[in-house]
Amino acid sequence: MTPSLEAVGLTKRFGSFTALDHLNLKVEGSKCMGFLGPNGAGKTTTLKMFTDLIFPSEGEAFINGISVQKDRKRALSSCGDLVETPEIYPSLTPREAMEMSGVLRGMRPEEIRSRTDEVLGEVKMTEWIDQKVGRFSKGMKQRVNIAASLLSDPEVVILDEPSTGLDPRGMAEVRSIVRNLKKERRLIFMSSHILSEVVDVCDEVALLDRGKLLFADRLSNVAARLGGGVRSLEAEFVSPPDDATLAGKIGSLPQVAAWSRVDPRRITLQFKGGPAQQTELLEQLVTMRLGLISFHESRSALEEVYLREISVGDA
Repeated sequence: MTPSLEAVGLTKRFGSFTALDHLNLKVEGSKCMGFLGPNGAGKTTTLKMFTDLIFPSEGEAFINGISVQKDRKRALSSCGDLVETPEIYPSLTPREAMEMSGVLRGMRPEEIRSRTDEVLGEVKMTEWIDQKVGRFSKGMKQRVNIAASLLSDPEVVILDEPSTGLDPRGMAEVRSIVRNLKKERRLIFMSSHILSEVVDVCDEVALLDRGKLLFADRLSNVAARLGGGVRSLEAEFVSPPDDATLAGKIGSLPQVAAWSRVDPRRITLQFKGGPAQQTELLEQLVTMRLGLISFHESRSALEEVYLREISVGDA
C-alpha cells in the first residue's frame, strides 16, 4: 500500500478564534512533505488532529485512507509521531525509554527488543544505549525521541519542527536522519519554519498562514511561482570561474535568461523550462569542463515565494 495522509475540510476553532480553516491536503508516496508557515499559522494544531491529540471542529484526518477520528487505533497503528518536544525521564536509558514507548503502543516484548537496536542504530545512538538520558544534550534527546517514533516501524512519520532549539550540529544530525528515513519507503510529514531545512530534506512543500493553506506543490516547482515561468538554479564550481568565461559560455545558453554570482565559486542561473530542459542544461554545464560540483534549485527561491505569499496574506 502507498502511504498517505489526507485532510478533508479539517478545521479547528478555539472559541471565536479559528486556528485551522477547512484544510484540504493530500500527500501520497515515499517522500518528505515540508509543512511550512510562521509561528501561529496552525501547523502544530494540524499535526495534533492527525495524531488525535485534539479533536477537529469540522472535517476529518486520514492516515492510509483510515479516518483518525472514526477509527483511531487502526489509523495510528501505521503512524509514528513526534509532536512538540516530549520530555524523557532523565533516569531512563534509551533502551528503557524504547521499552516504555513500546509498552504504551501495545507492542510485544520480543518485538520491542528487536526494534530497539534497529531504531537507535538508525538515529546513531547505539553507543549511548545504556547511558542515562539526563546526561544527554538536547540533540541527543531529540534523536531518542525520533527513535521512539520509529519503534513500531511506521509507514507514515509525523514530525513537528524536529530541529527547533538545537545547535547547528544537532540540526544537521536531525536533517541527516530525516533524509535517511525517505530511503525506507516512508512518508514523512514535517512541519517547520526553517526554510533551509525544508530545501535540504523535503520533496514537496505546503505553505500555511493564519490557518489557511496558501499552496502545496513540489519543491522543484516553487520557483515558477515567482512569475514568468522563470526558476532559480544554483551551480557551484570547484574553483572560481572568471566572469568572461561565465558570460561567454553560460550566458549564451538558450535556457539561461540571466546569471549572477553568489560568491566566488557559486552562481545563480535564471532558467526557463521544465525537467527535460534542466537535464539538458546540466549536461551542457558538465561538458564545459568548468569544474562543476553541484547543481540544484536555488535556496533563495523558496524564501522569495514564502515572503511574498506571507506578505500578501498580511496586506
